[in-house]
Amino acid sequence: MADHATRAFAAGEPRGTRPRRALSGRNIMIYGSLGVVALYYMLPLYVMVVTSLKGMPEIRLGNIFAPPVEITFQPWVKAWSEACTGLNCDGLSRGFWNSVRITVPSVVLSIIIASVNGYALANWRFKGANAFFTILIFGAFIPYQVMLYPLVILLREMGIYGTLWGLILVHTIFGMPILTLLFRNYFTSIPEELFKAARVDGAGFWGIYFRIMLPMSLPIFVVALILQVTGIWNDFLFGVVFTKPDLYPMTVQLNNIVNSVQGVKEYNVNMAATMLTGLVPLVIYFVSGKLFVRGIAAGAVKG
Repeated sequence: MADHATRAFAAGEPRGTRPRRALSGRNIMIYGSLGVVALYYMLPLYVMVVTSLKGMPEIRLGNIFAPPVEITFQPWVKAWSEACTGLNCDGLSRGFWNSVRITVPSVVLSIIIASVNGYALANWRFKGANAFFTILIFGAFIPYQVMLYPLVILLREMGIYGTLWGLILVHTIFGMPILTLLFRNYFTSIPEELFKAARVDGAGFWGIYFRIMLPMSLPIFVVALILQVTGIWNDFLFGVVFTKPDLYPMTVQLNNIVNSVQGVKEYNVNMAATMLTGLVPLVIYFVSGKLFVRGIAAGAVKG
């Protein structure tokens, strides 16, 4: 066998396992199935895009899959700045900026608090840490609807019911359990020797957090960012319960546009408004998708 391998090497013959054929039956089945599934999930998006670029006379012809004969961006303009969302007819623009003012502080506060919680639970074992973690995770499985009325009373007594800061507080609290779990699992996967070496060198709680943990935690921060931005930006229930019409987020205004019973049903405007509302989470996910996958994988290997 050794002599045969030596002769093959000397003769320049290829070695190792034979490469698989690119168009084998197995590959055709796998990629074909994935292609069919992708087309199935992309079809609604295609319908939304082409409908938003058509005028109403063309939409009334009834062929929803046909591309637009004459492309128009007027539905997008109307959805952004002219569509009526109740008493106001300024489109989604006001709701967009309300959503920004809600999402940014909610995401920043929840990620900061959850990262410190996860770091403390993973590396600084204190008395009752396991019980605290169990109670915190249990809160993630309580249905939101159960907590609505108590939260309304609590925010009213605090004097922030119907304000953006009241809604920001609610989003921050409800985001902490799952984010704490992710950060704890991620910090647990970091070699403990780094933590012990820093302790020997005299680093304290915040020194280790800022100098060691944060620089190594970009993937899990991206995961937390995508989860929170997606959840908060797309939220409807909390937005309609804890704010008032002038402060409604984008999703509540979208509901008012789509479900309006006055005037002619403008499907092109509805589709454009829907795409505008979902644009921010989609952009964030596509920009940081690889880091999202890395962070999810790293945060799930240990518990």
